[in-house]
Amino acid sequence: MVQEQVTHEKQENREVVLEVKDLGVSFRAGTTEDYKSKVFNLFSKKDDEPKEKEFWPLRNLDLKGYQGEILGIIGSNGSGKTTLCKLISGILKPDEGSVYTDGEVSALFSLGMGFNKELTGRENVYLNGMMLGIPKDTIDEYFETIHEFSGLGEFIEQPMKYYSSGMKARLGFSVTSHLNPEILILDEALNTGDAQFGKKAADKMKQLVKQAKMVIIVTHSLNYAKRNCDRLVWLDQGEIKGDGDPKEVAKMYRDSVPKRPKRQRSFELVKANAEVKDNVIVKADDATVEYKLGRKPFHALKDLDFEIREGEVVGIIGHNGAGKSTLCKLLTNILRPDQGSILIQGDTSALLGYGTGFNAQLSGRDNIYLNGMLLNIPKDVVDRELENIIDFSGIRKSIDKPVKYYSSGMAARLGFSIAAQLKPDIFIIDEALSTGDMAFKEKASEKIQEMMESAKAVIIVSHSMRFVKQVCTRAIWMEQGQIVSDGEAEEVVEQYKESVKRKG
Repeated sequence: MVQEQVTHEKQENREVVLEVKDLGVSFRAGTTEDYKSKVFNLFSKKDDEPKEKEFWPLRNLDLKGYQGEILGIIGSNGSGKTTLCKLISGILKPDEGSVYTDGEVSALFSLGMGFNKELTGRENVYLNGMMLGIPKDTIDEYFETIHEFSGLGEFIEQPMKYYSSGMKARLGFSVTSHLNPEILILDEALNTGDAQFGKKAADKMKQLVKQAKMVIIVTHSLNYAKRNCDRLVWLDQGEIKGDGDPKEVAKMYRDSVPKRPKRQRSFELVKANAEVKDNVIVKADDATVEYKLGRKPFHALKDLDFEIREGEVVGIIGHNGAGKSTLCKLLTNILRPDQGSILIQGDTSALLGYGTGFNAQLSGRDNIYLNGMLLNIPKDVVDRELENIIDFSGIRKSIDKPVKYYSSGMAARLGFSIAAQLKPDIFIIDEALSTGDMAFKEKASEKIQEMMESAKAVIIVSHSMRFVKQVCTRAIWMEQGQIVSDGEAEEVVEQYKESVKRKG
């Protein structure tokens, strides 16, 4: 109690640069907002579909932010974190209360929201700068610094539709953090970044608060929040449940997460129990994917040779831009190799991060049917599995809201639930759980464990070395589109971590 009083007094003596008073915003659940939505409802509408009702993701919220602080915001998916960020940045207008900010707000939402995928990285730097009200000559002045910080190299001239989620995050952070923001909001923007870039971004944020006014970070990583934030706010169902010292608030949040029901043995991430068989499920033979960077060819993947056998759980690791997401797109036939071949034995279901393939105008319920159709799943099978998918996702209250109102974590929850419930032969997970909250990550990890024992093969792209070491039977480390190392998971992870230390 004494500590809380001292903290309160320290805050009151600092300059207030953000003040939220009695803040509230409401949405209408169950509405269909456009022609496409109404047409789609002909396929999925049921007699017992919920009627339109009012939903308040935030209400009666009071919060202050102070000069020179890095403020972290944590909470489960759907707790109101993204909605609060949109209100502070002016993307949403409150229905109740007020938001005061002393300075210009620059917000970076997950995956560089606002980027145009058909434009190059260079063109998107200028597009984002102009959207933030930055004069072109200022962007000219900072461009090379932004480019160098992002670490994208020649990829800066490539259309963004070829970028991985981590590359988008790198460029988005580089733009917003180098154009002199006064109040910088990062909403799940660095969750897909590799360890080396994450450290560089953390150092940059500490520099920013010396010259800017404050930084707000939304994250599901409690360790990241404790390392980098001066103060932590815990949101739950639109209310502040904790506000203060990062270690204390993180512990309060962790203690609030419901414990999973005990099974015959307590759940713990372990290696797959499935026996590795001689049957080859995936075979790459000199697989190469080539793009044009101006007049020069660029190899996103070059001469990949590997086999994955039935029963293996393979982790794919490497820095942003190493070729991991491109490989996933090859494995799911989104891309075809320009040279060589890749053979796949079995049906593949992929979750390529953040609900790829969702239609933002449709409700979560409609998107379950849409994704089922995209995966060639008969409608009667989707009907049968619908309630299981909704229950597992844990977002039933929002299932009839348009997905454009979902946070990235809610989209990730729903995307994982759809893909996992369909029990594919080969299951590919490309950074899809990087925005999941603690409770859902535990549940999803348990589901992955079950799938590892029933699917022919599981392929996991992740920046979490701990997760790869615990779960995967094998790891493939990629750099610049080529395989650097392929072998037993613990050994390859240690090789990769040593490489990061040497470079950073």
